Amino acid sequence: MSDSEVEIKLPKLGESIVSATVVQWFKKVGDTVKLDEPLLEVSTDKVNSEIPSPVAGKVTQILANPDEELDVGAPLAMIVTVQAGEKVEEKEAPQVEAPAPTASKKGFFTPVVMKLAQEKGVSLEELEKIPATGAGGRLSKRDLEGYLNKKPEGDERVKMSPMRKMIADAMVRSYFQAPHATLMNEVDVTKLMGQLKESKESFLKENGFKLTITSYIAKAIADSVKEFPMINASLEGDTILLKKEVNLGIAVSVDQGILVPVIANCDSRPLKDIAREVATLSDKARTGKLVPDQVQKGTITMTNFGMSGVLTGTPIINHPEVAILGVGAITKKVVVLEDDTMAIRSIMSLSLSFDHRVIDGMYGCGFLAAIKERLEGVATR
Repeated sequence: MSDSEVEIKLPKLGESIVSATVVQWFKKVGDTVKLDEPLLEVSTDKVNSEIPSPVAGKVTQILANPDEELDVGAPLAMIVTVQAGEKVEEKEAPQVEAPAPTASKKGFFTPVVMKLAQEKGVSLEELEKIPATGAGGRLSKRDLEGYLNKKPEGDERVKMSPMRKMIADAMVRSYFQAPHATLMNEVDVTKLMGQLKESKESFLKENGFKLTITSYIAKAIADSVKEFPMINASLEGDTILLKKEVNLGIAVSVDQGILVPVIANCDSRPLKDIAREVATLSDKARTGKLVPDQVQKGTITMTNFGMSGVLTGTPIINHPEVAILGVGAITKKVVVLEDDTMAIRSIMSLSLSFDHRVIDGMYGCGFLAAIKERLEGVATR
């Protein structure tokens, strides 16, 4: 049989992604792997991805550990390959200096155990010391949960997950690199909420997905950008790059932080298409099924903290974009109307954070006013 050892490298996961952090390995030294079978999971500031094996063979070395950040092209593992159609011989893997990241005297730690350990800040060294009662003498999830329940009360140290760390780094970079300014305005969405209530059930029955206020806001943002193109830009040195397409990112809360899937060409889509994208991308974000292409090339972002009941906030720009729109909770208020009568209305707060190097205050005011006008007039197309 003709064998050769191949070095597996971190592939390019997207146009703007230059590094990734190892989350967990699905294989250990000595395991066989099929072509395109997942080898490991990595995390970027955009999304988690599984890295498939580009060859079939047997893993002889693991060269990157969990929580290790690597540049694109960095070595991940060594695999002894075989020619197509040949079976991998079950021979003992050679001794190497770098053991599998999840290897232990009990066998290996399962992905479920590793995930729980990461969430609770339990190191590999600490895992090794926990009594194991699982199959084959391995540490089970029940073993780890029992250990955590018996730990003494007091201060707890929780290590950041790779996604949380990358989000933190991106927020620091954006906040301190771009001088932020925030404008706020209130929008009367009484008419819009009434229209949503009337069409909600029929729309779902006809299309198979929900029509939500998020879709209307997304449509209003995309249409308003046409009047205020500087909002849809990025800054490269002393050059402002105006983006031709409006690729709207919508922040979605997930277990470990925030993902921002992107609705590409949002400005050219009708409301129904936007509603479909909102439903599809949100579901994929929460179930971990987003692919790198669905979280890249965003040009402006919206974040709906109103879903948790928060009235307003000052969101941080999603670098390298120059603006982000925050959406607050809808509340009932007594409002004085133009004819000086009073009425109970549904009011929503919008907050626009922008890079003051690119956008002036009056320009931002105009953009917010354009969104307000569209939402109060109820854009339906």
